[in-house]
Amino acid sequence: MVRASDVVLLPIDDLPTRWYNVRADLPEPLPPPKDPEEGPSRVKALPDMLLGECLRQEASTERWVPIPEEILDLYAHALRPRPLVRARRLEAALKTPAKLYYKTEFLSPTGSHKVNTALAQAWYAKAAGFERLATETGAGQWGTALAYAASLVGLRTTIYWVRAVHDWKVERRAFMRLYGAEVHASPSPATKVGRELLAEDAHHPGSLGIAVSEGLEDALADDKAVYCLGSVLNHVLLHQTIVGLETKRQFESIGVTPDVLVSSLGGGSNFGGFVLPFLPDTFRGRPLRCVAAQSEAAPNLRGEYRYDFADHAGLTPLLKMYTLGHTARMHPIKGDGLRYHAAAPVLSLLRHLGYIDAVAYPADEKHVFARAREFVRTEGFLPAPESAYSVACAIDEALACRESGEAKTIAFNVSGHGFMDMAGYAEVLGL
Repeated sequence: MVRASDVVLLPIDDLPTRWYNVRADLPEPLPPPKDPEEGPSRVKALPDMLLGECLRQEASTERWVPIPEEILDLYAHALRPRPLVRARRLEAALKTPAKLYYKTEFLSPTGSHKVNTALAQAWYAKAAGFERLATETGAGQWGTALAYAASLVGLRTTIYWVRAVHDWKVERRAFMRLYGAEVHASPSPATKVGRELLAEDAHHPGSLGIAVSEGLEDALADDKAVYCLGSVLNHVLLHQTIVGLETKRQFESIGVTPDVLVSSLGGGSNFGGFVLPFLPDTFRGRPLRCVAAQSEAAPNLRGEYRYDFADHAGLTPLLKMYTLGHTARMHPIKGDGLRYHAAAPVLSLLRHLGYIDAVAYPADEKHVFARAREFVRTEGFLPAPESAYSVACAIDEALACRESGEAKTIAFNVSGHGFMDMAGYAEVLGL
């Protein structure tokens, strides 16, 4: 029998009307962006790189940022709020005393959480008078989300997509174009940085850092275009807190307090959006374990905590973050949204201060996809490859509870669906 608390719904009247900004509550200030020792000022160039409103939010230390009514309407149109579900069938299959709950971000129109910031950035761009958006994408979820958002507000989109993924995700490429987007495999001949890399290696697999450089170069060359970013910076994580704010209200509505929060982490948008609203209580001493699930192909939270560029070409300011190095070459994986050289500065600081744990899974992805198969066969929903890392980590946490006998409450974010990623599952699992 399905219990009322197994599918926790919020009425639309309970849709959060403000984003949460963790900068107001950080135990110590976030290190500011800075310029490299040589070359032009990247910090002074920020107004040319980012939307004015997003740049203002990036620097804000206000705890709450009001969500414009028009963006709330777009959120409602994208079917927010989204359910929180008790995974009883998975619990039974694992024979664990742990209680497992997952947030259903895969129910968005494009199949991922990325629409939460895409809708905000597209609306701000339209209000500012821009006609075109330029961006990067890794797994393709962000590119699809921005193309979707741009189509709703009447803007064009140009997307630079990491070549290693662009070449095998044929259906998602068509999906972006269905929304009207222009899509380039990155590195591409459309930009100077792309042409230089292709001259070195005509079959360069690309990386998210390279795609960021191409999107920036494109937007900076056209005064009718603006660059939009899908992860890493604080304004992106700010927009994504709609996920954690809903989840927090859902747990409060059933009188449950999670002990462990789990999500995958590449640049940090879905992890940050999920966990940040829970952290003020943790700063005040309430125990909470926040676990970032990563790939050994790009375990950036195991990198160095230092200043580095956010893109391959060094067009951005230097940001203090955990990094593997902005020119690092990383082996392609099916969960390619996790293949980024650095973690969001705000999450990096929290990791440095001990508030975030991390686990990195083997790059062959067999363990991760096998865990995702358990989820599919018990809960019925197909997670995106990146979300499979969240699922795997939550299952591993639950199995640890089986060994210890602890009845912890574990919440995890299923940030996207995998309907356009079956070729990846088939290859790794031999389906």
